Amino acid sequence: MPADHPSAYLQPEPAPQMETEGKPLAFSAAAFSPAVLELASKIKMLVLDVDGVLTDGGLYYDPDGREMKRFHAQDGLGVKMLLRLDIRVGVITGLKSGAVSARIRKLGIVDYAEGIDQKLPVLDAMRLKYGLDWSEIAYVGDDWIDLGPFSRVGLPIAVANAQPEVKIRARYITMSCGGNGAVREVARLILTAQNKIDQTLAHWSIPPFDRG
Repeated sequence: MPADHPSAYLQPEPAPQMETEGKPLAFSAAAFSPAVLELASKIKMLVLDVDGVLTDGGLYYDPDGREMKRFHAQDGLGVKMLLRLDIRVGVITGLKSGAVSARIRKLGIVDYAEGIDQKLPVLDAMRLKYGLDWSEIAYVGDDWIDLGPFSRVGLPIAVANAQPEVKIRARYITMSCGGNGAVREVARLILTAQNKIDQTLAHWSIPPFDRG
């Protein structure tokens, strides 16, 4: 299979094993393929779908028929760390939801578009707003509505629960499902590729892990 074929980028390499002596091996660049790391090293903006990516895609209603959404706290922290390190995060969703809007505000995401059927024009507007090249944008999706952005961005990413037509067009497929840590995995990929993991940990005064 040619190295530049999309399928060559579908799966990350196995995560490293744990060290003995009670000390974990840092999650390093060895956990991702060189091709994916190269793409992720250029990313200046991450754009996310919502249902099936930030959420598990389930539809939940209380007894009064009010819609609820389930999010993952680790995804939220990943988003906040990207923003803290000047990597922009945007969200484009096909639905409108008060619960989603509240979550987006809480995460500090400024670039949010809801009720969007054709996502590519909205994504292009975000790109032009910040003067970015397509190669500097990563997009995470799970369904056909995400194929427009997939056709242009430098790093199209499918979650583990994505539709087959989405996965085959992805350069990376997460090991985690949407709403269950997939966005955190993508954040880790970007931070690893840009050598910002230790900088992230330093926010909590955690010294860099001695890899020697």
